[in-house]
Amino acid sequence: MSNKTYSGTCFCGDVAITLTGEPVAMGYCHCSSCRHWSASPVNAFSLWRPDVLKIVKGEDKIGRFQRSELTVRRWCKTCGGHLFAEHPLWNLVDVYAGTIPDLQFKPALHVNYGDTVLPMADGLPKQRDFPKEFGGSGELLPET
Repeated sequence: MSNKTYSGTCFCGDVAITLTGEPVAMGYCHCSSCRHWSASPVNAFSLWRPDVLKIVKGEDKIGRFQRSELTVRRWCKTCGGHLFAEHPLWNLVDVYAGTIPDLQFKPALHVNYGDTVLPMADGLPKQRDFPKEFGGSGELLPET
């Protein structure tokens, strides 16, 4: 595992984070929840073990919202900039790829592609929902 440390901030810089090592996975999520939260047709994710995420500035400025047991969304209360989403059932944290400017984003798959509103022909596997190991069907959809 790499000892590289990545730095990121919210939109205004009131909250700063670091991550040490490399993500467990990177990809795109097309679920309606991520689309609605990000105000975007697709969300670029990077999944990390929770212990490698450190809040180095502004912890008291981080908001929390949990709509389901699957995801706890975190953002800066000053600017509203999205930071990360905790996934307690999977023991992972999704640090939004745009929050980490020095991370070379290398997506490996699409999840929840059955909900897509933005078809992407990029040759990556398209999971209908989630891989089986994350409680999904593991079904792959054809690229359209």
